[in-house]
Amino acid sequence: MSSRVQTDQIRCPLLRAPLLLVLFIMLNACSRDSTPQVDGLRVGPWRAVLQLPSGELPFGMSVSARDGKRVVTLLNGDNRVDVTEIAVKDDTVTMLMPGFENRLDARIDAGVLTGTLTMVKAGGKLQKIPLVATHGQAWRFFEPAAPSSSESVAGRWAITFGPADKPSPAVGEFTQQGSRVFGTVMTPTGDHRYLDGELRNGELQLSKFDGGHVFLYRGKLLADGSLQGNFYSGTAFADVFVARRDDAATIGDAENATRLAGKADRLDFRFPDLAGHPISITDPFFHGKVVVVALAGSWCPNCHDEAAFLAEFHRQRRAEGFEVISLMFEQFGDFKRAADATARFRQRYAIEYTTLIAGTSDKEDAASKLPQLNGVFAFPTAIFIDRYGKVRKIHTGFSGPATGVHYDKLVKDFTSTVNSLLAEAPPPPLPLPKI
Repeated sequence: MSSRVQTDQIRCPLLRAPLLLVLFIMLNACSRDSTPQVDGLRVGPWRAVLQLPSGELPFGMSVSARDGKRVVTLLNGDNRVDVTEIAVKDDTVTMLMPGFENRLDARIDAGVLTGTLTMVKAGGKLQKIPLVATHGQAWRFFEPAAPSSSESVAGRWAITFGPADKPSPAVGEFTQQGSRVFGTVMTPTGDHRYLDGELRNGELQLSKFDGGHVFLYRGKLLADGSLQGNFYSGTAFADVFVARRDDAATIGDAENATRLAGKADRLDFRFPDLAGHPISITDPFFHGKVVVVALAGSWCPNCHDEAAFLAEFHRQRRAEGFEVISLMFEQFGDFKRAADATARFRQRYAIEYTTLIAGTSDKEDAASKLPQLNGVFAFPTAIFIDRYGKVRKIHTGFSGPATGVHYDKLVKDFTSTVNSLLAEAPPPPLPLPKI
């Protein structure tokens, strides 16, 4: 009897062990996050926060799989920017911003990314910004969203940046849904693209990161209905602003700041293409064609908006004798780095028109390369040249899709100008070269 009891006492723990193991595995599986992943990145919404010296700059992200490939989408208002150049190794991820040289490097720890956004600035200098992104959060500045209130910043605003003795005009246009605020700010050199934020207790906060610029607005509604606050760009630039409602607000005639100098009536330049071959606007390929010379850079977000438009317009109209030459002024003087950056820019927008490496992003350097102009005041700048090689119009800056009706007007005016130039009689063809 005693031997049987002893045997049962020994056998029972052995029988219970597999049951306990199964139970442990089941409980552990229940506690583990079951969110689908793509190469270690959890699918769904993420709230990303850049840590600026001025405070937190949030923006939205989402992770998805398309055709078996991971895609990270940057979210700002209605704007969606897909990041597809993503490398994951072990527990780290690197993302290259589409068409830019900027990149994000982070460590993956379950539902949190911790790392650095590296921005390439003028002269090739690197600006590093700490970043933390958390999976499953879709809010931007505040959680939960504030209920609707009587406060509103919807409408058109006349904005002045800088101190009173050096004012710089701008126009803000905002819409509001409850406490959420969307819109953009237009300046003489371009617009701030898609801003996204919230108005709460009289405090306005707007932010944007779309791969190109890092923008943060903080303002306060005053008793007289005006706005007053600060604007931050990256880690190194800050400015004050004041704003008042004005349905007729404009930025004046600053878009026509660039003009021909002296008695010049045409451009004359020769710069290398991405393969190093020198190209001139006087080359036979451009003879008798309407040409838009675009002063641009892959680092410039408004140049991205312009390139998206020009690439499609060029494909549609080149058979009629329309061409584009983009003079690229990059952040660094090294030709190979500039050519590589431009190549990524071309790929981003499927550009088929001519792109030349003209110089660095410094406006004085750009002006020195084109002495026929009175200066270069903004990237981008578009110069319209007729079939005889004469400059007929210069447009400084670019109002992108974020500006709504202003973008529509720009497209309409651009198309009208090109149509009128294409309608003019072309010069006689060049004589055939002697054999």
